[in-house]
Amino acid sequence: MPTINITATGDNIKKMRKAAGLTVKDLQNIFGFGTPQAIYKWQNGTALPTVDNLVVLATVFGCRIDDILVVNAAEVQKTA
Repeated sequence: MPTINITATGDNIKKMRKAAGLTVKDLQNIFGFGTPQAIYKWQNGTALPTVDNLVVLATVFGCRIDDILVVNAAEVQKTA
């Protein structure tokens, strides 16, 4: 089963934010969050953005949601 690598996804969000020339405060304002804690949790790999927030991130970064998420595809082994 494929799984989302939450730590690598957080690293990806941080890299994409910086590449877009945005600060954490900028993202906080875009989302209308009262504090930046959610964004730090995403970047540190302790939480994933909701699907709605992933859509916004993809729009802000000019990419697809698939480009933000890092998925570990585990091989499915068949037993004989």
